[in-house]
Amino acid sequence: MDYFHYQDDQLFCEEVALEQIAQAVGTPFYCYSERTLLHHLQVFQQAFASQDSLICYSVKANSNLAVLDALAKQGAGFDIVSGGELERVRRVGCPGERVVFSGVGKSRAEIQAALAYGVRMFNVESIPELQRIQEVALAMDVAAPVTLRINPDVDPKTHPYISTGLKRNKFGIPFGEAVAVYQQAAQMSHVQVVGLDCHIGSQLTQLSPFVDALKRVMVLIQALKGHGIEIKNLDLGGGLGIPYEDGDTPPSPAELAAALLEQLDGMPVTVILEPGRAIVGNAGVLVTRVEYVKKGEQRHFVITDAGMNDLLRPAIYNAYHGVIPLQRKFDREEQVVDVVGPICETGDFFARDRYLSEVYQGELLAVRSAGAYGFVMSSNYNTRPRVAEVLVRGDRYAVVRKRESVAQLLENESLFEDA
Repeated sequence: MDYFHYQDDQLFCEEVALEQIAQAVGTPFYCYSERTLLHHLQVFQQAFASQDSLICYSVKANSNLAVLDALAKQGAGFDIVSGGELERVRRVGCPGERVVFSGVGKSRAEIQAALAYGVRMFNVESIPELQRIQEVALAMDVAAPVTLRINPDVDPKTHPYISTGLKRNKFGIPFGEAVAVYQQAAQMSHVQVVGLDCHIGSQLTQLSPFVDALKRVMVLIQALKGHGIEIKNLDLGGGLGIPYEDGDTPPSPAELAAALLEQLDGMPVTVILEPGRAIVGNAGVLVTRVEYVKKGEQRHFVITDAGMNDLLRPAIYNAYHGVIPLQRKFDREEQVVDVVGPICETGDFFARDRYLSEVYQGELLAVRSAGAYGFVMSSNYNTRPRVAEVLVRGDRYAVVRKRESVAQLLENESLFEDA
């Protein structure tokens, strides 16, 4: 659920009209509902309350400091994948024991910073990474807490670009090699094995891949126990899907918890979940203004001031996002249109062959379900400044990231001066 709704045919975020924000800050902009964010976090926390657990929000989904701060204050941990994300969670005061460091390419500097911060654990993706963590920890004379990310070779039944649990994916340690790598880790002087990690993909809309992966993991946990290696933290990743289209019915956090906890059957482990999209995806919209309505010979185009540099998902995943007007007009006919941006790419679109009530130049649209992998994947392509971000709390809002300027984009560049 979310807190975007029509009131007197105007689209509101909580108790604030989005058109009011547009008039004040300009377009395009991202708008996030804090109430939606916190509701989704609490649903996860309540679903897993019967098990010792920690919900670690996946920072890569949306890393705005105000978003992280709101979640941290409600007890969320964080799943990070870079040194930059580590600095973000440090800025909002999240203790290291609630931070999990994932990702396949951790640098020495990132490992050193994470050890100094006291992260709960590193999710290790390869033997070379394990060896690097040992070397850095040895030099710092500390014990590095690690889990191994195991690739269970389970089909997540999602888009191939966001599948992570198959043999052909770059992520994790092959299931068949897991025991040997755990034994290697257990013998390292400055590595402490604290758990096991398994994450199979994103935007999963069925429970069976989660359950299949967990069943394989539990077999491995028993095998490790036979070698004297106890698993205390079981990180089951994230990936729960959200409804992008009307009629989408992905499993709820409660249904996911029931399925997983039934398999665990009281196993004495701390379960760690890493939801990102499921918390923030439907908590955000991208508000954009119609620049032109172009009637072509075969297609009609609604051209907006937002482009693929602002929201990349439709271009790279052919992802569906709902597009709705900020001012609802019931006396207008629906038309089949392409909603596109100003970027010089044919792939610059938000919707194709979409039924949309007739809109006119200057009117405002909201691209829905844009809270996850929206701003964080944006760029300055075509020398376009990145847009503003706004957070709504009840009947108040704040700009939590200012709109960039062209001057800011150019300030780090210089000409090659002649001698």
